[in-house]
Amino acid sequence: MKQADLNRAVALATGESMSTVKRLGFLLAEPDETVDPAAEESGPYVIDWDELETNRLTQRQGARHEPVVA
Repeated sequence: MKQADLNRAVALATGESMSTVKRLGFLLAEPDETVDPAAEESGPYVIDWDELETNRLTQRQGARHEPVVA
């Protein structure tokens, strides 16, 4: 399967545009290869979207500053 075929299939399955799918960078997985998302070699290719959103929400909540009187 060529990359363009994969992008087209993902776009059809998700309803996203081809440009969005291409920007996100989908790759074919090898059927015999197991991917451990916690492994160091996975690097930037594995994103835990739930963890990312939790971190963003936590940072926003922590950004509130108490007024200070000088």
